[in-house]
Amino acid sequence: MTLEDFTEFTDDEGDGGGDAGSPADRDTDDAPGAEGAASGGAATGDGGRAVASGTEGDEADDDGFAAYDVEPAGEDAGLGVVSVSQGLRVAEEAEETTLRAFVTTGNRESVRLGKYLLVPYPDGERLFCRITGLEYAQEFRSDDATEIHARRQMRRDDFAERDYKFMAELEPMSVVYGEGEDMKRRMTDRVPKPGAVVEEASDDAEIKTGLKIPEDGVFLGHLSVGGEKVRTAAEPPTVDYRVKDDYTDGDPLAFRHTLVAGGTGSGKTHASKNVLRQYLDSDRTYPTGDGRESRMAVVQFDPQDEYAQMHDDNPDLDADFARRLDREGIAHGGHDDAVALVPRVANATYPGEGHRAERVEFTIPFSLARDMPWLVAGSGLNDNQYPALLTLLNRFFGDYGDSGTYSQFLSYLDDPALKAELDESGRVHEATFDAVKRRVRAVPGGVFDQDAKPITELDHTLVRPGGLSVVPTYHLPTSRQKEIVVLAVAGLLVDDKLSNDPDSDRIEETPLLIGMDEAHNFLADADNVQARKVVQKFTEAAKQGRKERLGLFLITQDPQDVAESVFKQVNTKIVLNLGDEDAINSVNIPSNLAGKVPYMEKGQMVVYSPDNSEPVELIGLSKCVTRHGE
Repeated sequence: MTLEDFTEFTDDEGDGGGDAGSPADRDTDDAPGAEGAASGGAATGDGGRAVASGTEGDEADDDGFAAYDVEPAGEDAGLGVVSVSQGLRVAEEAEETTLRAFVTTGNRESVRLGKYLLVPYPDGERLFCRITGLEYAQEFRSDDATEIHARRQMRRDDFAERDYKFMAELEPMSVVYGEGEDMKRRMTDRVPKPGAVVEEASDDAEIKTGLKIPEDGVFLGHLSVGGEKVRTAAEPPTVDYRVKDDYTDGDPLAFRHTLVAGGTGSGKTHASKNVLRQYLDSDRTYPTGDGRESRMAVVQFDPQDEYAQMHDDNPDLDADFARRLDREGIAHGGHDDAVALVPRVANATYPGEGHRAERVEFTIPFSLARDMPWLVAGSGLNDNQYPALLTLLNRFFGDYGDSGTYSQFLSYLDDPALKAELDESGRVHEATFDAVKRRVRAVPGGVFDQDAKPITELDHTLVRPGGLSVVPTYHLPTSRQKEIVVLAVAGLLVDDKLSNDPDSDRIEETPLLIGMDEAHNFLADADNVQARKVVQKFTEAAKQGRKERLGLFLITQDPQDVAESVFKQVNTKIVLNLGDEDAINSVNIPSNLAGKVPYMEKGQMVVYSPDNSEPVELIGLSKCVTRHGE
């Protein structure tokens, strides 16, 4: 029998422990113990413990039992204790570790998977761990898969917790030692004592130390478990998560690149704006090659005309919320130094109604194709045709100089004498010449050499220390036009950053973050040679970013389509809700967190940054720190 069975058998309001099929209106005089109960004997409705009964002034029967308070003195500390019932072992291999805690009845409802716990050692060090499994186990030897047990449970409205053991399986994460500013962590190298009290981690410093979260840096969100913020005894009670942003322990993570992945409606633009605003904070500077300190410049490519709104304050951000942000050192408010650099394209008008940022028009000069021939390659050129395009471009710019236009290049290709000369010399076969000519003519018109200032002459506007330059593309009619604009401007920035002889000293000398929304449209793996050239350029940019103070901030809903060579260089991954299994698998986050991704609400995120912390779950700010939306 179980304790529950004994309780039910002696419970006056239960079924009396008799046959499960007995009528509910059975005469209580026939029930076992009825006589004793009627005569003022011991009642046993509390699970079998006899207590004295009777009215005030009456003497208790000689065989009555006196009632005693059996509650333990004092208060329980913690959630439970370390158990050795199924072994107690820590090992270098996770699958060889056995660490479980018995959770007491009153604490069971508050325990969740992923919750962070502390187990003290006798010398004051603490084992920092998290819950990876929860289990009810039988307290007594019994079979609860029986008709009588099932029907008894079906008549109950409650659940007898005391009849079962509640066990939490723990994953050791680190050993925390020291106090205050001297607190440190090391890998798990000790086994806790049997019966050690298991407590919920509630100290901000201990949690950050246990998870290796920097005290200072760029704010991303607040630590959470299962969508609920982790609460501490500190003020504010939340645990802020930041990424490293100085050279004390390595390179700032901005220059080791960031990926923000999330589906439609997951809040990735909201989150990205909040992060980018932190990099633009007036107090955030980086050392330059000549020993100066400089603020970062941010160039953001914007397919939906949302990021220029960062110029404006958020009208929904009230004074109380702003004070909370100030207390946590989170930059907020519109960024005054924000410019919308608008590409001018024939038959396209940029309304720009959603912001008050300054607008500056520019055009893509055809001269950029000299170093970036893939701008006019279209798609499908093979390994023979691409070199032919290079030959034609080099010959054209040799004749016309950097002032040569796209229109002049088309006329240049119409010259039959040129075609014949190159064919006879064996440099470009006539069939190859015709194939290249068709591809070049397939480039959408009205992109190059429009009536606006060339982007090559706007380097001081494009890149400004502490400035945000937004390049909107949603007003461009075709995806090919958007691709040309984004790759031309991004390629210009990358070339000057990586070159030993840059065209723009401003670009070369300024710490720079390139934000690319819908990155999968521009940095995807492909079979054609021109796509490989694009990916190669940005892969090299990602590899050299640390020493050149160049960071990529890639935003996408299809991370599986970003070229692997670029993806492998990304250190920090911010993953919001994703419903596609291929997309989730591609971001390569730990399986315990990957399983949560499809169920996360708007603003919930998983952050995996190996050089910054353990992988964690966060909740972003409920309000955008700048204007966002309509």
